Amino acid sequence: MKYSSSFTYDLTVGENGEDWVSLIFNGKENIEVKTDRLAHRTGNLFIEYECRGKPSGIATSTASYWIYRVDETDSAVIIPIEKLKQICRVAFKEGKICLGGDNNLSKGVLVPIAHLFRVTSLELKKD
Repeated sequence: MKYSSSFTYDLTVGENGEDWVSLIFNGKENIEVKTDRLAHRTGNLFIEYECRGKPSGIATSTASYWIYRVDETDSAVIIPIEKLKQICRVAFKEGKICLGGDNNLSKGVLVPIAHLFRVTSLELKKD
């Protein structure tokens, strides 16, 4: 991303951000909202991919974006599902699999919240 001290440039960047949020919250994008009640203590999100031996959660979602609410913090993370899937695949390959959900019937991966904000070198080359 280019740096500029120009008000006009900064205004355009800000307006683009507002347009992006508007698309999500005005129903033009399909969203799924999840709440994690332990993330504020553990620093990790539990991303479900299987329940009772069948694909579920991120594996079956048709949403374009997931909004992950971190309970008790009044904070949330908005992330495109394709980026979240990439992050989850890495966590899966690294063996960060655990049981969770009701009666531990779900399988998921643990993803540090900080990983959702990392920018890969590939993404940097786009700008």
